[in-house]
Amino acid sequence: MIRCPWCGSDPVYIQYHDKEWGSPVHDDQIHFEFLLLETQQAGLSWRTVLGKREAYRNAFADFEPQIVAGFREEDIANLLANPKLIRNKRKLEAAVKNACAFCAIQKKYGSFDSWIWHFVEGHPIINHWQDISEIPVQTELSDLVSNEMKKAGFAYVGSITIYSHLQAIGIINDHLISCFRHAEIVGLR
Repeated sequence: MIRCPWCGSDPVYIQYHDKEWGSPVHDDQIHFEFLLLETQQAGLSWRTVLGKREAYRNAFADFEPQIVAGFREEDIANLLANPKLIRNKRKLEAAVKNACAFCAIQKKYGSFDSWIWHFVEGHPIINHWQDISEIPVQTELSDLVSNEMKKAGFAYVGSITIYSHLQAIGIINDHLISCFRHAEIVGLR
C-alpha cells in the first residue's frame, strides 16, 4: 500500500493519514476540532499536536465550540497549568476567541460547514500531484479564506495555517496520485 511520504512509518501519522487527512468534513464539531488543533500547531510540528490531541479534547470540552466560547480567565489559567497542552497563552486565548467567531458564523450562516464549503461551491479541489514538492503551502483560496476568517474575528489563521486546515477537512485533496487515499477520497465525493 502506497501512502503520501510525509507520514513515514510513524503510527500516529499513518492513522491520521489513512483515516482523516483529506476526507471531506461536514460536521461542525469536527470542523472546530481541526481548526483548534491547527491554530495550536502554528510554528510547531503537526506530530506534536496530534500527540496531544486527547489532552486537547479533554481540556476543550470535547471540542464543543459553544462551551469553549464561554471560557473565561480562570479557564485560561487552568489550561496554562495543564502540562499536557502547548502552554502558549496567546494560542489558548485565541482558541476561545475562535470559538466565539465560530459560533457567530454558525448563527449567521446556519453552520460553519456551509460557510467554509461555500468557498469551493460545495465541491472539493482534487489535485493530481505526483511529488510532494509540488504541493503548495498556500494558495489564492487559502489567502481568501484566511482574510475572511480574520475579518470574522478569528486569530492564528494565516494563509499557511488555513491551507493546512483546508487539506485536513477535505476541501483540498492533496494526497499524491500514487497514494491509495487519493482515489478513496475522490470516491467519497
